[in-house]
Amino acid sequence: MADLLLRFPQPAAVSRVRIGRGGLDRLGEFTRRTTGARRVALVSDARVGRLYGDRALRSLRRAGLAAALLTVPPGERSKRPERLVPLWELLGALGIRRGDAVVALGGGVVGDLAGFAAATWLRGVPWVCVPTSLLAQVDSGVGGKTAVDLATGKNLAGAFHQPAGVLVDPAVLATLPVRHRRAGLAEVIKLGMAVDARLFRWVERAVRRLAAGEPAALAEAVTRSIRAKARVVLADEREREGGSRTALNFGHTAGHAIETSLGYRGLLHGEAVALGMRVAGALSERQAGLSGAGRLRLESLLDVVGLPRRLPPIPVRRLLSAMESDKKRGLKGVRWVLTPRVGHASVPRLISGRIVRSALLEAGAAD
Repeated sequence: MADLLLRFPQPAAVSRVRIGRGGLDRLGEFTRRTTGARRVALVSDARVGRLYGDRALRSLRRAGLAAALLTVPPGERSKRPERLVPLWELLGALGIRRGDAVVALGGGVVGDLAGFAAATWLRGVPWVCVPTSLLAQVDSGVGGKTAVDLATGKNLAGAFHQPAGVLVDPAVLATLPVRHRRAGLAEVIKLGMAVDARLFRWVERAVRRLAAGEPAALAEAVTRSIRAKARVVLADEREREGGSRTALNFGHTAGHAIETSLGYRGLLHGEAVALGMRVAGALSERQAGLSGAGRLRLESLLDVVGLPRRLPPIPVRRLLSAMESDKKRGLKGVRWVLTPRVGHASVPRLISGRIVRSALLEAGAAD
């Protein structure tokens, strides 16, 4: 009988984040410096590809990189396992090797899909994230979470794979539809409510400029949000049990259940998270000691931005079933991230099913 203990060194991941207007035109130089690649697969969706694909390709090629554009249909339904196989095959056809790179140009769906393809192609190749939606710039573009959705739940198959670089150009938000801008602001509000009271107070002062899409306000929101999220993920890269990164799931327990119950149709991710925050705010007041004034501050920001106030009439039993399949479910049941005060979301806790059911019904779920 042999009993071996193998200890493998884990080199620290390094991810360079660059924020600046006009950054897209310097994508090639940035990609070459952060990855060392000579060949690049540029992955985008059809809409973003039409807007920025040629510009990104020109920058990559000016830097001496062989680059090709691969596109997927826009929308959450592209973040599915069946999209990975053709993407892997195209990476093979392009001759992408371990020293080469994947560049994700688009919103959160493209970042998650292309990042997961990079994590799994040849057991991991470098990638660069170029988020073009507000939601991706302030949240999903930073932190290394990559995944695809399954019919039973959101982001159930995925990997932590830190991008070698994140290039954020706030100027591209000028082409973002108003509804998508509002959805992105939901994640800014979430970061403030969950982990950064100073960010939350700044959003309260700037909310009307943000809702109107003022470029300077949006650029500042992106920078402040990235700094807030970076502090959290540096302290807890892989979201360990009870770690600080779990606070970022504020609003996501109900939000993911809403998306899953709707088949990823009808609501944008940020809209579902906004509804989830309304539910989490109500539960925080009942179960975690959040003051009525604190909950009102959250509700007021969501209202001024123009985010949904009531859940679609989804049967409450369907929502509860979706929560049971959530990847963040603990051994003893669904774990809710709540907050006793603005900027201080707690580690997940169990809550009585009766109380959760009541909160969902009050928020608009169908009995």
